Parts: sequence; C-alpha cells; structure tokens
Amino acid sequence: MNKEGSIKNISPFFTWHNISTVLSVTFLAFLLWLFVKSEDEYNINSDIPIEIRNLPSSFVLNEEVPKIAKVRIRGQGRSLFKAFLLKRFFPEFKLVLDLERISEEYNFVLNEYFDRYPQKVVIPPSFDISFIEVVHPSSIRINLDEYKEKEVYVKSNIYVKPKLGYVLVGKPLIKPEYINITGARNLVENINYVATDYDSILDVEKNINTFFPLNPPNGQVLEYSHKKIIYKQNIQEISERIISEIPIKVLNQDTQMRIFASPQTVSLTVVGGEEFISNLEPSMIEAIVDFNNWSESKQFYEIKIKTPDDVLDWMDLSPMNIELVVTLINN
Repeated sequence: MNKEGSIKNISPFFTWHNISTVLSVTFLAFLLWLFVKSEDEYNINSDIPIEIRNLPSSFVLNEEVPKIAKVRIRGQGRSLFKAFLLKRFFPEFKLVLDLERISEEYNFVLNEYFDRYPQKVVIPPSFDISFIEVVHPSSIRINLDEYKEKEVYVKSNIYVKPKLGYVLVGKPLIKPEYINITGARNLVENINYVATDYDSILDVEKNINTFFPLNPPNGQVLEYSHKKIIYKQNIQEISERIISEIPIKVLNQDTQMRIFASPQTVSLTVVGGEEFISNLEPSMIEAIVDFNNWSESKQFYEIKIKTPDDVLDWMDLSPMNIELVVTLINN
C-alpha cells in the first residue's frame, strides 16, 4: 500500500520531467541540424552593443543613447551558431559611433553611416559572418552639453514603521549626506538633491543599519560619486519614566519686580523610547509660566510644558498650577 502511494505521488513529476527533457533534446537537435551540420547560408537578426567613442573634451552626453542595436547578419549555419553562443565573450563585437567630428548635436542615420564607414562595424574575423544592415534603431540622435560637477544633498524616501510597542528615536542618519553629481550643465544646474528609491521597512524592533542604492532617474545621463548610501535609524521600546525637579521658567518678567515661582520645580511622567527617556535631564524639559498673565487678584497660574521632539507624550504633571510671589525692587 505505501509503495503504491509513493509511486502515485512521484510519477507526475517524472512525467513532466521527461517531457521537458524530450523537448530540450529535440530543440537542441534541431539547432545542431540547422546550424552546425548545415553548410547553407542564412540571414538572421541579432543584438549587438553600441559603443560611443571619442567624446569631445569637456563635453558629456545630454541624453541617453541606445546601448544595443538589432542588426541583420549573414553566414553559414555553423558560423551563425558560433556567433550566437560566443558573441557575449567578445568585447570587440560591436557598432562604433565616432563623435570626434561632431558639434553639440548630430543625428546618425545608422545604415548610411555604416555604409560610409564600414570599419565602424566591428566583428571578429573568426566568426566568419558579415554585416548586412541595422534593423533597429534606424537613427541615433546625439546631444552634447558642457560637463558640470555639483555637490547636492541626499534625500531619503525610506518609510520605516516600528513594531507595536516600539518607536523611532531621532532622525535617520544618512551617510554620505552629500554627494557629487556630474553630467550635462543644463541638467546638473537644475538638480538640488538626489533621492533614494521609495522603499519601506515594516514591523522593526531593532536598530536599522543597512544600504540603499542611489540611481539616476531613467533617461538622465548622470554620474553619482556614490552608488549607495548607509541608512541608520534608532528603534527603541516604548517606556515611561517619572522626572522630578523640573525648574519652572517665568517668561516676560518685569525688571522692576522680583518674581518667584512657588513651588520652584514640578514633576511629570514622560513616554518615549526606553533608552532616550532614561537619559533625559530635568533641564531638558521646559515648565513655563508667562508673567504677562499675572494679576494681583490671581493666585494660581497654569504651567505650559515643552518636551524634546522624541518624547511621545507626558502626563501626571504635579503640581498642575503654581503661585507667583511678586515684590517690588527698592531703588
């Protein structure tokens, strides 16, 4: 019974595996028959890299140009098959566009250009194939501009959401904060910052220390001095802490009076990242009373609290109101 069950479970795998193997072998045999064993000549389309050469000094490309052209080539079956397998390993297999004699803008009509300069079609002689024509693109527009370099700041598009019960503490640290960009003058002059790709890190409970790539926008011919940035963010567990002896500050005091707060300190409970609030000093929290609200007939005054940005909340202020003792200064 178990043996039969095992056979039923694995037999579909072997069936599909066998079909895949048969198809692969059949296709390979067809290629061998068509190309390797055939002495006949064929015309086929093939992709070939485009190389830009002799860029004028102090100039750069203002627009991206295609990196690959689809060309029609001719050769015996075995030669075409060899080229198909090996062309990626031969850097000299390429089309060359020579910019030495152009000004700031020029449109290369490719088939006309390569008819005039056949030496710009570089195919290793060992391939024993010949170039017929460029199929696509029919032309390439070259637009040049003066070279410019500029320092810009790095903007983060990283969204971080901490796990429930945790909080972000402080701003993210990005290194480097500034990078150099180089490219066409009219493009670089209008760029004030570079940005990371949009990404998110969710449900984190530990400090973040990772890398993110920096990529120029599509279609812009730019070089960045850094290809990636380091991204750091402090993550802490949320906690509470009572802070006592916070000094009271009286704003807008009258220079003709002596003014004392009674009591002179208050206490409260702060909520925030555990490590952050453990390092909070009473002087880092402001307890403020505005003397402009003072009146001889008024006894108690409301306290306004200002905490550092990374304090999530505060509560249980004690006391909630204080007295102001005011006496005239004798001249």
